[in-house]
Amino acid sequence: MTTSGDAIAIDGSRKARDAVTRSRLRIALAVILAIFAIMAVRLVALGMTAEPVSFTARTQTALLASRPVLLDRNGLELAFDIHVPSLYAEPRRIIDVPEAARAILSVLPALDRKWLEDRLDGEEGFVWIRRELTPRQRDEIMALGIPGLGFLEETRRFYPGGATASHVLGAVNVDNAGIAGIEHYLDRDLEIALLQELGLARGQDLAPVHLSLDLRVQHILRDELSAALERYQAKAAAGAIMDVASGEIVALVSLPDFDPNQPASMLREGRFNRITAAKFEVASIFKAITIAGALDADAVSLDDTVDASTGVRFGRHTISDYYGQNRVLTVPEVFRYSSNIGTIRIMEAMGKEAFRAFLTRMGFDDIPHIEIPETTTSAIPQSFSDVVAATASFGHGLSVTPLQMLSAQAALVNGGYLVPPTLLRQETQNVVDAPRVLKAETSAQIRYLLRLNALEGSARRADGLAQGYRLGGKTGTAEKVVNGRYSGESVTTFFAASFPMDAPQYTMIVMIDEPQPEGPGTGRTAAWNAGDTTGRIIARAGPMLAIIPEDAAAQ
Repeated sequence: MTTSGDAIAIDGSRKARDAVTRSRLRIALAVILAIFAIMAVRLVALGMTAEPVSFTARTQTALLASRPVLLDRNGLELAFDIHVPSLYAEPRRIIDVPEAARAILSVLPALDRKWLEDRLDGEEGFVWIRRELTPRQRDEIMALGIPGLGFLEETRRFYPGGATASHVLGAVNVDNAGIAGIEHYLDRDLEIALLQELGLARGQDLAPVHLSLDLRVQHILRDELSAALERYQAKAAAGAIMDVASGEIVALVSLPDFDPNQPASMLREGRFNRITAAKFEVASIFKAITIAGALDADAVSLDDTVDASTGVRFGRHTISDYYGQNRVLTVPEVFRYSSNIGTIRIMEAMGKEAFRAFLTRMGFDDIPHIEIPETTTSAIPQSFSDVVAATASFGHGLSVTPLQMLSAQAALVNGGYLVPPTLLRQETQNVVDAPRVLKAETSAQIRYLLRLNALEGSARRADGLAQGYRLGGKTGTAEKVVNGRYSGESVTTFFAASFPMDAPQYTMIVMIDEPQPEGPGTGRTAAWNAGDTTGRIIARAGPMLAIIPEDAAAQ
């Protein structure tokens, strides 16, 4: 028999156990919920945090490397760095390789499908897919929402003028390293590449580099040479303008050229620098060099005469004049009529050995001194036979670069100093620091001959087109070798000029490769094309160079 006291005790014990059980269940449930909460937070965190991507030192250098801004002589930007997105993949996170490749190709169709699928299939943590995307391409790929793709920001070189100064500026590769032109010079001589490798050119502002170019004159030169290509249906054209005192190149163009924003375009046929990296028989513009050497050696004077009534014979061959006067000529007439015979006689008065030595003195044997790497040497025999000396005197049988001719031409008119050309802006006029190669008197005599030729000789058309900027110059028409023989139908024409001739400040050279007559009554010789082009360039560039034309100067 159970008493009431025992019933009360049993019921109280049961209630106590139930309370403990419920408390334990609540604790267990709380612990379980806490674990699930921690797991959820961790999963969210993992989903929002990408796995660290590892890069090689080379990749980091390419991403962070910067280059100095390139400026023209007036501070206008020629080249600078911009930030661009580049696409990479983490193959170990790619779920569906074919589908990912298909989606990427919808934005970047130029990629090869097999290459892309091989690139995406693997366990690597990082592979490049496409460097230097446009912002639009980045946004379109991002919108695809493909796991395992990402973007990194890196520097890219940008040339706002496009091809305007391509052969001077050069280009950089995808890793922002200079591969041509001034860009290569920065890496080679200013050691930008070393600074990048050491991490000292990463994200820092390097001092800008001022070039000697005047972007306004550069544009004029390229514009007129482009017009000449079309006007004369020519194969190529080139030109350069140089300050005769400082050696600064204020403009340099070689057509066809390329867009440095697309470095691969420089590999297309004919895209080489004809001013610095090519050599030519420059024909009659070389006569100024020959006559200068003879005058400087006192072998002849401007008052002397030479017999140009008959050709100069070497064995079975006779050298004659294109516009023969068939009479005795004064030295100025030899230059004015561009007499091959007269020039040979003047060289013979000097002597072939002295003539050869004079060419060395004028810098024709040296590799052209210029900052860009695209240069070549001349091709001049070490010693001259009688016939080689004769043909060399009027610019045949030897090949020199237009840059060498430009430097020598400057020495003819600047008082006789061989100033090295430069593509970097100079703070001072350094003509007196350059070696003297001619007497001041000789330089004055050559200035007289060059201006005389502009007034009465083959440079008259150019002088007329120059509109009062008082040029002096010389034409040259070189026949090209076709099937082993010189051809009068295939020529390269040259015009070497200086201006203004009362006090020369600039010298220039223009060449046109294989020009055709512009129309009926015209020809393919230099006066019709290279000369006319030079006159048009000077007429437009003169005001930019602060030269006062003759009519304004007289007022």
